[in-house]
Amino acid sequence: MRNNILREDLDLVINHLKQDDPILTNGPKVREFESEWSKWLGVKYSVFVNSGASSNLLSMAILKNKFPHGGEVIVPPLTWISDVSSVIQNGFKPIFADIDLETLGMNTDKIIEKVNENTRAVFLSHIQGFNALSDRLIKFLAEKNIFLIEDVCESHGVMHGNKKAGSIGWMSNFSFYYAHHMTTIEGGMVCTDDYEVYQMARMLRSHGMVRESRDQEVMEKWIKENPELNPDFIFAYPAYNLRNNEIGAIMGINQLKRLDDIVAKRTENLIYFLENLNSKLYFTEFLTEGSSNYAFNLILKEKNDKFVQKLMEEMTKSGIEYRRGSAGGGNQLRQPYIKPYLNDDSFSNYPNTEHIHFYGFYIGNFPDLDKDEIDEILQSINNL
Repeated sequence: MRNNILREDLDLVINHLKQDDPILTNGPKVREFESEWSKWLGVKYSVFVNSGASSNLLSMAILKNKFPHGGEVIVPPLTWISDVSSVIQNGFKPIFADIDLETLGMNTDKIIEKVNENTRAVFLSHIQGFNALSDRLIKFLAEKNIFLIEDVCESHGVMHGNKKAGSIGWMSNFSFYYAHHMTTIEGGMVCTDDYEVYQMARMLRSHGMVRESRDQEVMEKWIKENPELNPDFIFAYPAYNLRNNEIGAIMGINQLKRLDDIVAKRTENLIYFLENLNSKLYFTEFLTEGSSNYAFNLILKEKNDKFVQKLMEEMTKSGIEYRRGSAGGGNQLRQPYIKPYLNDDSFSNYPNTEHIHFYGFYIGNFPDLDKDEIDEILQSINNL
């Protein structure tokens, strides 16, 4: 990423700080950002937190309230660690389903194969700006009364039909980390149309305090049930402190104004990259309809260890920053943290994820990247 925070963003923060007594902790600007984000996404409620990983954690904590005795949550093997760790931390068992190369998201058939009477939710990641949803999956989960939770942390603006990703599931998560489509330096959002989820997210974000609900009826219920407690300090849940602040919200409000243009430019860059990428060497058949690209994906068509080494040497020599294994360190089933929760090391059950783990990369894509720079990248990797 480059130049994701503009001078105008910083000037707004500075102007806020120049006030005689500026509010810095969670306050009116946070609520304004939540409201503006909900309008942009097309949902009723949003809760601003301190990271995308925290939004993952909140979603699983809310699911746990529905299913206190646990169960299974279907997750992708190609994703960021917090999608899996938040499942484990809340007492659920992660069940993996392999991905499609065309979207990098979980394959619908593979998800449906893994569903059983213990399935509580599908935690679906829209990876690197591609739409991972299918109408068939949405319909199937609705018929089975299984919750769909969308991770859209690195895919702001992805469309499924005429709806934005993140407005379709029971809940959704976003990240505003520096390298993502828009940034609040660090930050995240939990989004939903479910009022009960919204109230719980507000309380769980802030130590489980009932007063954070801001709903008079909800607060009066807890106060009535706990007359011996100070009404300002009733803790309904064993929760967290995941709040963000006014500075992050000020940046978010301003960055949101240009998010649609950012999405368009990132997608334009991706199309240009794929049209000019050597399709004899690299996979180019991504499903780009509705995409909101996060990164240029570079996946070898064939397994070739010598070529991979040569490719990494060339990119390093040319000053091209890359990530091998794509998102989050490749196949999550190979990571140390997951070993105690696996019955075996059946990596062969996830062949597409395994292929990307060893023969896949991504290269940064961002609005400030011009065509001459993309051409330089292409020249390095196409001519090997």
